Amino acid sequence: MLRPWEFKILIRRNAKEAVFHQIAHAVIDEIKRGRLAPGTALPGTREVAESLRLNRKTVTQAYAELAAQGWVRTEKASGTFVATHLPEVEISDVLARREEQIPERPYFRMVGKAPNIPLVLPERNVLTFDDGAPDMRWIPVDALTRAYRNTFPHRGSRGRMGYGDPRGTSELRLAISRMLNMDRGLVTTPDNICVTRGSQMAIYLAARIIVGPGDTVVMEELSYPPAREAFRLVGANIVPVGLDSQGIRVDELEKVCRKKRVRAVYVTPHHQFPTTVLMKPERRLRLLAIAAQFGFAVVEDDYDHEFHFAHRPMLPLASFEVSGHVVYIGSFSKILSPSLRLGYLVGPKEFIDRAAKEVMMIDRQGDPATEGAVSELIDSGELHRHIRKVKKLYAERRECFAGLLTSLFADRIDFTQPDGGLAFWVRFRDTDIDRLAEAAIRQGVGISPASAFTTGAEMVDAARLGFASMDMAELKKATQRLRMALDTLG
Repeated sequence: MLRPWEFKILIRRNAKEAVFHQIAHAVIDEIKRGRLAPGTALPGTREVAESLRLNRKTVTQAYAELAAQGWVRTEKASGTFVATHLPEVEISDVLARREEQIPERPYFRMVGKAPNIPLVLPERNVLTFDDGAPDMRWIPVDALTRAYRNTFPHRGSRGRMGYGDPRGTSELRLAISRMLNMDRGLVTTPDNICVTRGSQMAIYLAARIIVGPGDTVVMEELSYPPAREAFRLVGANIVPVGLDSQGIRVDELEKVCRKKRVRAVYVTPHHQFPTTVLMKPERRLRLLAIAAQFGFAVVEDDYDHEFHFAHRPMLPLASFEVSGHVVYIGSFSKILSPSLRLGYLVGPKEFIDRAAKEVMMIDRQGDPATEGAVSELIDSGELHRHIRKVKKLYAERRECFAGLLTSLFADRIDFTQPDGGLAFWVRFRDTDIDRLAEAAIRQGVGISPASAFTTGAEMVDAARLGFASMDMAELKKATQRLRMALDTLG
């Protein structure tokens, strides 16, 4: 194993110190500075000798000296590595070297505030009721691999790897357009679509284009935190409105519109995030009528349209609207993998053209290989087959989880089994939800409390519990741990 870059050491050929000592001391110095971490592979003696224009025996002698002092270890057929357990270093030497490293804080001004989005990373031995993620173990790896392979069948296809359209490849935009028109009732062409690196980038682009500093944006009092932060980042004033069993309270929205100039309303009407409620047709039509009356944009985030279990999915707001007030956002994260980073923004051509210019400023373009592979999955029907397969799987887990909640929590909770989506919204009676979240971690299970989704001031003792990413056994174990956590609170 060789380091993929040159090993740069300054050799003073007229110095009294032997050259092999200079090499050894240079390596030790790099180890002390933290540039060569324990376990790091060093380049071979031949490579170092050629780089420094030295006799190989000199480098071999330097490595032997390092090994004798305990700084490196050599493995036959593998190479030379920085030792896992390094020799003792004087504390004063360590402190002196630490001053040479990049400081923890910058010596220049950083403007604004960091977005308030907690970074949640997987923890060992902790089962997590996430916010509604898919099961990564069911990614169609074989089909995706074939699609990637087919993207580059011959030398001429390598042109895909150059600069291209910031809106995304024409193949994927056409595939998405057909999918939306046939499956979701929209009327689009590829010119109405901009491919993004996930739905979050699409939300950010929409915020950048629609909203300016001081503008009013309306969101439900419980909503998607990264969307809230995207609008705040561009200077918007967020005004929360009420939410009930049918979605956003349009009567409250109308009152806000009569007092303020509203620029945008962000909604997740299909499975409201985080409460999972479905916005009824009458309310959808009323929301569109208010948008037309007061001239604001409706940013519709349809983040998991495919997963509806009680009946056919309701068509998006964008399918009913032709006056240019709706911006539609979708993603492949829930049906393939979040790591593919593929979402899309749908709107009038002029809006999409502006989005393309914004993409040029922050990302230039997406990944043509991934976009080509996903367009093949769509056109071949492989994506549709995969959706049917995992939809059946998640429907079974949904029923299992509903049964577990009922049997293990009895009268301690309230919930309505959602018609769709990959999470439940569960209210806990007489329970401090933030204390429960802390107790749950101690029991080895993570939950997403309502406080993480609150846009307004109202506190709700509820949690969004995603069920799809765990199999039946894991669901049972996680639910039992959550019950034990609740019991510790009394």
